[in-house]
Amino acid sequence: MKKYHIITYGCQMNKSDSERLATKLEKKGYSPALKIEQADLVVINVCSVRQSAINRVYGQINNLRKKKNPAQIILTGCILPADRKKLEPLVDEIRPFTKLNIRPKCQTKNFAYLPIMTGCNNFCSYCAVPYTRGREISRPAEKIVKEAKRLIKAGHKEIILLGQNVNSYKSGKITFPQLLKSISNIPGNFTLKFITSHPKDLSDDLIKIMANSKKIAKELHLPVQSGDNQILKKMNRGYTIAHYKNLIKKLRQAMPEIKISTDIIVGFPSETKKQFQNTVKLCKVIKFNKAYIAQYSPRQGTTAAKLPDNISHQEKKQRWQILENLINKKCKK
Repeated sequence: MKKYHIITYGCQMNKSDSERLATKLEKKGYSPALKIEQADLVVINVCSVRQSAINRVYGQINNLRKKKNPAQIILTGCILPADRKKLEPLVDEIRPFTKLNIRPKCQTKNFAYLPIMTGCNNFCSYCAVPYTRGREISRPAEKIVKEAKRLIKAGHKEIILLGQNVNSYKSGKITFPQLLKSISNIPGNFTLKFITSHPKDLSDDLIKIMANSKKIAKELHLPVQSGDNQILKKMNRGYTIAHYKNLIKKLRQAMPEIKISTDIIVGFPSETKKQFQNTVKLCKVIKFNKAYIAQYSPRQGTTAAKLPDNISHQEKKQRWQILENLINKKCKK
């Protein structure tokens, strides 16, 4: 029997796709390889969202090609056209995979990913997702609830709903808060989580349902990206800092125990030291429980890629370190 090995880069959506891809490969007669050296087929689930991930893909392909009996290499995932053009000659095949209705081969009993939608309509100026995953497509609510019931029955204690922007989920007349309520009403001992929410359309209904449900975790990942209004406008984020602060106020009034994490980009084109200090000030006010901090890197095809990348690598690194010390190291202590 031929063996497969899947390497996954990127976000939880890619990890979820890999679980479904494993099911598809096993239906085709492949079995999982315990070690990559034993694999006849290596599938690399790619993420073009950041250059660092693409660099790792190149390194992985080079290592695989050096082996005495190299495996067949197939790429899938989020791949920008420019990256696809460079990677295509190095592998056997590049194949898309977005089959959300395949039953996943879940990697752990503790939690299970449950994608509710794919794609994004927001077109943040720095982001490659709309160009790699396409426009938003929401799964039918009845299929999501059916899969949630199956996962809960199988003993998964934590169900994590996935979408690039779960707040914009819509299936017929069913909105995301209504979907959350339907899943949280399923009998069983489980916790419900979701990622990612966009600040521009996080509704009062969502806050109310989170606060009133015993099964929905009092945790929220709410990417702010910058603490400066001018930078947010250049990022095409669709909200102001005043709006973001008001959301945090509502969330903490409804759920005093809530833990809030965020995403922040440092060194966005033309970000001045003063604008960066506005981000520092915001972080001191909000007191995030965790932050995923990225140093800006241009992605071909995005609007921001047309802007001069005029913040030095050293400056980006220094800004990253300041926020890392302020939020993540402080929280660990």
